[in-house]
Amino acid sequence: MLPNFDFISDSTEQTETRFVTFITPNLNRFDLAVTRTNRFYGKKLVTDLQRGITAIIGTDDLDEEGYLAETFRLTEEEAAELETFLRTVIGPAHSPD
Repeated sequence: MLPNFDFISDSTEQTETRFVTFITPNLNRFDLAVTRTNRFYGKKLVTDLQRGITAIIGTDDLDEEGYLAETFRLTEEEAAELETFLRTVIGPAHSPD
Protein backbone atom coordinates (compact mmCIF):
# COMPACT_ATOMS: atom_id res chain seq x y z
CA MET A 1 0.00 0.00 0.00
CA LEU A 2 2.84 2.43 0.85
CA PRO A 3 5.86 0.81 -0.85
CA ASN A 4 8.37 3.61 -0.12
CA PHE A 5 7.55 3.89 3.58
CA ASP A 6 9.73 2.09 6.13
CA PHE A 7 7.54 1.75 9.21
CA ILE A 8 9.41 1.60 12.51
CA SER A 9 6.25 1.00 14.53
CA ASP A 10 2.54 0.74 13.79
CA SER A 11 0.19 -0.35 16.54
CA THR A 12 -3.22 0.38 17.99
CA GLU A 13 -4.15 0.33 21.66
CA GLN A 14 -6.99 1.35 23.91
CA THR A 15 -6.20 4.52 25.85
CA GLU A 16 -7.94 6.58 28.49
CA THR A 17 -8.25 10.34 28.01
CA ARG A 18 -9.36 12.86 30.61
CA PHE A 19 -10.60 16.18 29.24
CA VAL A 20 -10.41 18.94 31.82
CA THR A 21 -10.99 22.67 31.72
CA PHE A 22 -10.20 24.84 34.73
CA ILE A 23 -9.44 28.40 35.76
CA THR A 24 -6.66 28.95 38.26
CA PRO A 25 -6.70 31.39 41.20
CA ASN A 26 -4.82 33.87 38.96
CA LEU A 27 -7.56 33.52 36.31
CA ASN A 28 -5.46 31.51 33.86
CA ARG A 29 -7.58 29.07 31.87
CA PHE A 30 -6.44 25.64 30.78
CA ASP A 31 -8.20 23.25 28.40
CA LEU A 32 -6.32 19.96 28.56
CA ALA A 33 -6.53 16.39 27.35
CA VAL A 34 -4.49 14.00 29.52
CA THR A 35 -4.07 10.58 27.93
CA ARG A 36 -2.97 7.44 29.74
CA THR A 37 -1.34 4.86 27.49
CA ASN A 38 0.82 1.77 27.86
CA ARG A 39 3.61 3.56 26.00
CA PHE A 40 6.11 6.08 27.32
CA TYR A 41 6.98 4.19 30.53
CA GLY A 42 4.02 5.52 32.49
CA LYS A 43 4.32 9.11 31.35
CA LYS A 44 1.14 10.83 30.12
CA LEU A 45 0.39 12.59 26.86
CA VAL A 46 -0.71 16.08 27.83
CA THR A 47 -2.34 18.23 25.16
CA ASP A 48 -3.02 21.92 25.63
CA LEU A 49 -6.10 22.21 23.45
CA GLN A 50 -5.91 26.03 23.26
CA ARG A 51 -2.37 26.09 21.94
CA GLY A 52 -2.40 22.80 20.05
CA ILE A 53 0.71 21.55 21.85
CA THR A 54 1.22 17.97 23.06
CA ALA A 55 4.02 16.69 25.27
CA ILE A 56 4.90 13.39 26.94
CA ILE A 57 5.15 14.28 30.62
CA GLY A 58 6.28 12.45 33.74
CA THR A 59 7.28 13.58 37.19
CA ASP A 60 10.89 13.93 36.02
CA ASP A 61 9.73 16.51 33.48
CA LEU A 62 7.76 18.39 36.13
CA ASP A 63 10.93 18.52 38.26
CA GLU A 64 12.90 20.12 35.40
CA GLU A 65 12.92 23.86 35.90
CA GLY A 66 11.35 25.78 33.02
CA TYR A 67 10.16 22.65 31.19
CA LEU A 68 6.45 23.43 31.20
CA ALA A 69 6.94 27.11 30.38
CA GLU A 70 9.15 26.31 27.41
CA THR A 71 7.17 23.33 26.15
CA PHE A 72 3.72 24.92 26.35
CA ARG A 73 4.90 28.53 25.73
CA LEU A 74 3.64 29.75 29.11
CA THR A 75 4.61 32.49 31.50
CA GLU A 76 6.30 31.38 34.71
CA GLU A 77 3.05 32.02 36.58
CA GLU A 78 0.99 29.94 34.15
CA ALA A 79 3.58 27.15 34.21
CA ALA A 80 3.56 27.05 38.02
CA GLU A 81 -0.23 26.76 38.07
CA LEU A 82 -0.21 24.06 35.39
CA GLU A 83 2.43 22.16 37.35
CA THR A 84 0.25 22.27 40.46
CA PHE A 85 -2.54 20.56 38.53
CA LEU A 86 -0.33 18.08 36.67
CA ARG A 87 1.29 16.85 39.88
CA THR A 88 -2.15 15.53 40.86
CA VAL A 89 -2.59 13.50 37.64
CA ILE A 90 0.93 12.49 36.55
CA GLY A 91 2.06 9.35 38.30
CA PRO A 92 5.56 7.97 38.63
CA ALA A 93 7.24 6.59 35.53
CA HIS A 94 7.95 2.87 35.36
CA SER A 95 10.41 0.64 33.57
CA PRO A 96 9.30 -1.70 30.78
CA ASP A 97 8.82 -5.35 31.75
